[in-house]
Amino acid sequence: MTPSPRSVDPRAIRGDEPVRDLLEHAFPAFAGRNLREAHRLMRRSILEDCTVFATLSGAMTPAGLHTSTILPLIEAGAISVLTTTGANLYHDTHRLLGHTIREVSPRGDDLAYREEGTIRIYDLGFPEEVLLDTDRFFLELLRRPAFQRDMTTPEWHYELGREVARIEDSLDKPVRTLLGTCFRNDVPIFVGAPQDGSIYLNVVRLARTDPDFKFRLDVARDAFQMSALQHLSRADDGAAAIWIFGGGVPKNYTLQGEPLLDQIFGVPARGFDYDVQICVDVEDNGALSSCSAGEGHTWGKTSAECVESKSVYLRTDVTVAAPFLASALLSESELRREPKRWMKRLDEAEQALDNVIRAAT
Repeated sequence: MTPSPRSVDPRAIRGDEPVRDLLEHAFPAFAGRNLREAHRLMRRSILEDCTVFATLSGAMTPAGLHTSTILPLIEAGAISVLTTTGANLYHDTHRLLGHTIREVSPRGDDLAYREEGTIRIYDLGFPEEVLLDTDRFFLELLRRPAFQRDMTTPEWHYELGREVARIEDSLDKPVRTLLGTCFRNDVPIFVGAPQDGSIYLNVVRLARTDPDFKFRLDVARDAFQMSALQHLSRADDGAAAIWIFGGGVPKNYTLQGEPLLDQIFGVPARGFDYDVQICVDVEDNGALSSCSAGEGHTWGKTSAECVESKSVYLRTDVTVAAPFLASALLSESELRREPKRWMKRLDEAEQALDNVIRAAT
């Protein structure tokens, strides 16, 4: 039975309401209603103990959104698997190395910025030396014995996270990073286009200049691990949700795990059970970034039930919406749960999917 539509009759704002109350009662229509619906679906996906696959694109770590929003959600057990860009993980370490990112004018003189050695990301700025210092940092890490083997991106970032966490622990002034926090909570970090990021540019340098450098990315196994985690997350009546912060490669790389299961391996997959998307792109330009849950369903990426009642597309900047959503979710103690620690179960997930594939052939 279809529920009766709720009346549009918001209460007057007093000024002392918790964020959760505002989301429930002060956002009755349009984009505001979609913000309210995003909170409702994120909350339900946690209460139903879904494995949450989160994607993060755009310059979110320079903007500090990871420290304000993503890391608390990881530590609260809300996010279990993360897909992001190599750039976000590279910029993740600037503050760890003692550097500061400051506000600048987006209408400033870019020729003058270049002359003075200032790098600009819209309204954020930092000296070019920050990049050079970060490159030296990753060059030194990547030469270490732990990296001289074939790896997938979750394995690679887990080892990087191990090193970064050690540095975090040694600092007098606490600095938290995506790499370190995901390592401590055993959250796998996937990067679908690692060569499109500066950490991997340092891999390129070492591969061309250091004969002892043995690091290689196994991209076929990488994609298999994503599908394997999605497959195992739904075993024994489990469920999976996707929270998309931005669009781009992280969104597609995570969603394509379902077609890999169903269309390539012939393993039945119903698609994600929840789909929450926050992106600035319009939906009618054919781009993947703005692909709706319904469009994704035609590819087998989302379930029919998801399309009918468990999806929302909020068209706005992630930096506007995500802090409100995180605040509301983190305000409820019953939404905090033990981390699922999928990084510890990667081998199990691969073996389980291999078994299903062998049984079907």
